[in-house]
Amino acid sequence: MRRHRKVKILATLGPASSEEEQIEALHKAGADLFRINMSHASHDLMRTLTKRIRNVEARCGRPIGILCDLQGPKLRVGKFLDGKVELEVGQTFTLDDRDEPGNEKRVFLPHPEILQSVQPGHRLLIDDGKLQLRAEKCDGRSIECTVIAGTGISDRKGVSLPDTLLGVGALTEKDRADLDAVLETGDADWVALSFVQRPDDLAEVRKIARGQVGLMSKIEKPQAIERIEEIIEMSDALMVARGDLGVEMPLETVPGLQKKLIRLCRAAGKPVVVATQMLESMITSPVPTRAEVSDVATAVFEGADAVMLSAESAAGDYPVEAVSTMASIARTIEREQLYPQILYAQRPQPEATGADAISLAAREIAETLKLTAMVCYTASGTTGLRAARERPNVPILALSPVVKTARRLSVVWGLHCVVADEPTDLESMVDGACRIVVDEEIGKPGDRIIISAGVPLGTPGATNMLRIAYIGMDGRSGV
Repeated sequence: MRRHRKVKILATLGPASSEEEQIEALHKAGADLFRINMSHASHDLMRTLTKRIRNVEARCGRPIGILCDLQGPKLRVGKFLDGKVELEVGQTFTLDDRDEPGNEKRVFLPHPEILQSVQPGHRLLIDDGKLQLRAEKCDGRSIECTVIAGTGISDRKGVSLPDTLLGVGALTEKDRADLDAVLETGDADWVALSFVQRPDDLAEVRKIARGQVGLMSKIEKPQAIERIEEIIEMSDALMVARGDLGVEMPLETVPGLQKKLIRLCRAAGKPVVVATQMLESMITSPVPTRAEVSDVATAVFEGADAVMLSAESAAGDYPVEAVSTMASIARTIEREQLYPQILYAQRPQPEATGADAISLAAREIAETLKLTAMVCYTASGTTGLRAARERPNVPILALSPVVKTARRLSVVWGLHCVVADEPTDLESMVDGACRIVVDEEIGKPGDRIIISAGVPLGTPGATNMLRIAYIGMDGRSGV
């Protein structure tokens, strides 16, 4: 099941796609990895979905990645005496620590960290920004605000704080329990962390996970943008969570931020996923809007590693069609004449490391000699990541003896991952690469490929060798 596209597709599972047959249909339609949203999934459901994904993987014979998305802090106001109230622009409205039903003058805010952190002049956005407040007086127990936009507020609506750095960490008690359950299965490949504000937010998750899963930071807070280089360095991957980012920042700034984050991640050699409302209309429609097609195309042109479906595949009426549509858009864009030119213009400079020098040389040799494929042996995944960072115009075959590495790399641009035995010597390395290129229908006897690996073989992070090989006429060996 080789994909004839470079960008990967991350599909969210939910009520519309939780059965094993549906998961298999989504995979065959183009989903390369699956997201389990821990905001809605119990531990039992998470374990059930994980098992079903692995059953599909066994039948299809291709590594499938699993991302478990932690909920993060959910900041909400309390309840109102009549369920909701109507406010007027310019009036005073207070959020306080009194656990009593609210009215048109005040409401309970069950988050002391907000009451203690907000300063005069800070904005508070309620219900995805439908109600906007400005803090006027703050005493640690209440925030007296002026209504600056919107008029309605009802029970348990969410609170966003674009101007406030909260002292609370990104990992809640629920998240810790969810993370423990995810790690206990041993089958998750990625964990997505919500509400990241600072690099320190990632430290606790790293300490708990101990390398068992990759850590994907969801960028949805303005505070994260201010320290984005440090956050990228501490993360294994990034998700551009455009929904929440568009609530806390002006909507018109989000496209530019998306481009910036993609390019920073490409420069760092870290996978980046573009998420939220990519094919939103396909929740209820079998076809997308023209604007949505352009949105997906923009992410592909930019060289994003993956594009994500949320409610489209989790709860929509057309989950398989949404995945098929996204795959079709990606394939078409990658055949456009401008596509390689745009990727080339945005290609980052290599870092001063042996791995980057080898990856750069492999791409240049492959493109200059018009080789059939680049093959990289990668136990830890580092060699595969550096090869993908170059965004070559030839297929990349990532061979790993570690199944968890192959699954984790399923989110990375351009990598076709295969679980293969560790070669014992250079001859078996070349023969194995040539045989798998033919078996995966990437090349044929007589074609030339380039192989990168580390010598001594099996040494993680020691990519230091390139080898050009002809595929033998038997298709099982190399010369």
